[in-house]
Amino acid sequence: MILNSYPYTSGHVMVLPFAHLDELGKLSAAAAHEMMDLCQRVETALREVYRPDGVNLGMNIGKAAGAGVAGHIHMHMLPRWVADSNFMTVVGETRVLPETLEQTWEKLKAALG
Repeated sequence: MILNSYPYTSGHVMVLPFAHLDELGKLSAAAAHEMMDLCQRVETALREVYRPDGVNLGMNIGKAAGAGVAGHIHMHMLPRWVADSNFMTVVGETRVLPETLEQTWEKLKAALG
């Protein structure tokens, strides 16, 4: 699990395998299960720390799908709130986060135990 360097919201986590793979189908069953187990733990931590209305979970596989690192699969997880878009995001195409990545890390590390 790592934090996204350019988070959409505070708490934007990525779960990734150690294997450098470009397709989900190439991932071993054991690694896929481990990723999903970690996603369950992250969801619990995100709900505890941020009290979101929902959680986005998804993968962008390949450049055309929006993958920032096209040759390495990873799962995005981020807390979401009803109407969480604001003027800065919509008009200014800029995100303003209420905490640093270091603060996010400390909060999630404590929740993940």
